[in-house]
Amino acid sequence: MGSGAGVTLTDVARAAGVGESTASRVLRSHGSFSSKTRASVLEAAARLGYVPNRIAGTLASTGSKLVGIIVPSLANIVFPDLLRGANSVLGKAGFQSVIGVTDYDLVGEEALISSLLSWRPAGLLVAGLEHTPRADAMLRGAGIRIIEMLDTDGAGIDMVVGFSNRDAGRAAARHLIARGYRRIGYVGHDLALDLRAAKRFEGFRAALAEAGLQVAGQMIAPVPSSIAAGRGALDRILHETPDLDAVYFSNDDMAIGGYFLCLSRGIGIPGELALFGHNGLEVARCAPQPLSTIRTPRVEVGEASARLISSDGPPAVVTLDFELIEGATT
Repeated sequence: MGSGAGVTLTDVARAAGVGESTASRVLRSHGSFSSKTRASVLEAAARLGYVPNRIAGTLASTGSKLVGIIVPSLANIVFPDLLRGANSVLGKAGFQSVIGVTDYDLVGEEALISSLLSWRPAGLLVAGLEHTPRADAMLRGAGIRIIEMLDTDGAGIDMVVGFSNRDAGRAAARHLIARGYRRIGYVGHDLALDLRAAKRFEGFRAALAEAGLQVAGQMIAPVPSSIAAGRGALDRILHETPDLDAVYFSNDDMAIGGYFLCLSRGIGIPGELALFGHNGLEVARCAPQPLSTIRTPRVEVGEASARLISSDGPPAVVTLDFELIEGATT
């Protein structure tokens, strides 16, 4: 749990070799100080992950009931499900959540982390394990419970709650291989931004390689995931690689777009082309042919993460199970 009491102004002043009043003036951009002193204080603050306290005096010591939750997007149901699970637990425990959305931008996440930590919340829930160096320093120095969600493929700062995205990708590939598919393509969205989708694709490729196969063609749309992006990307990959017999999509949104393209073109599913998604969304289950996919425990991750806010246990990883859904599209 961070460094216990969090990084203080005293810590920054000591690291910069100046007095607290000088460090305070620099950080508030108020009063006189040399450029060398300013550089020294700012460097120390960034290195230590110092965040100014917006709540002064006795109010800060009474115990905050705020919990920050930072997610990449609200564009599909995945993250609202996560928030629903977290809020159901936090509300009953008397906490109030404050939500920030990064749009898959790590620099934007860094700004949100700084803003939320400045209010000295009781805890902070963030999606994913990857952060900018400054964000990582702020989280490690926060002195509160930090819960990183939805990914266990990597080292966490404090508490980690989620599942292995690489294993989810492997499971998808093994399912398609077991069904006899050999010319398997991939359709995804921006993997440079969605790092968990990138890990799934990595696991998928690894499982294909174990079977002596490789991705027969791929199309990655340089945009956020959406039904429209999935439809357009499948159209393009079939134009370039028309002999595919199955396609693995980065998520269900993209896969449903591919499903709609097949319906519009009269492409038989799964006879001519098998489709496999990720997340297990309701729309995928309710399609005329339910999508083959992996159901992720989004609500459960939110609930488990929220329960850890008041925990005083040591850093740990909580792994939840995903479920492979054998739908009608493979």
